[in-house]
Amino acid sequence: MFTGIIQTIGIISSLDPSRDWTLRIAADEDVLCDVAIGASIACNGVCLTVVSQEAGSFTAQMSQETLSLTTAKSWHAGMRINLERALLAGQELGGHLVSGHVDGVAKIVSVVAENDSRRVAFEAPAAFAAFLAVKGSVAVDGVSLTINSSQGGRFGVNLVPHTLSATTLGERKAGDEVNFEVDTIVRYVAHRLGCESQEAAQ
Repeated sequence: MFTGIIQTIGIISSLDPSRDWTLRIAADEDVLCDVAIGASIACNGVCLTVVSQEAGSFTAQMSQETLSLTTAKSWHAGMRINLERALLAGQELGGHLVSGHVDGVAKIVSVVAENDSRRVAFEAPAAFAAFLAVKGSVAVDGVSLTINSSQGGRFGVNLVPHTLSATTLGERKAGDEVNFEVDTIVRYVAHRLGCESQEAAQ
């Protein structure tokens, strides 16, 4: 599990698309100093497993399932991505519970400056509209955000200056695609309510 609080921005130093895609990501040595083989790291919100590691970088692989559900198919060498290591028991939960299992791709509809912050609107597949509640949480490219507005599959957030500088969201513009993951708790509540509705109808 993750929290959606980005620890550092990494750079894809190489990417091999043959078979399962293999990528090497360079990042701050202080963040990667004790990462173990088999550890999980969220890369732009996608939970990837470390298959090799050396000072200042690690290697991971992506399956076709991951490529089909995320923006990873458009990743390239030199690209900057948000990184977060898995949450340890007892650590502060600063954002919200994020699984790293991306639900799909959303498109940025608009970016509007508001003083030093920015209001950003996203369009997600309509099938996820029920999971996007005002004042609820959503992970966008691995960043925990609070939903300020929601109508159908469209939702809006406010990006404060820290988020703009500490993540890659400050580089995003209208038309860009991002990974999104709905709140895990909301998902299970909705699933349970759906089950109860079906039981009542029988």
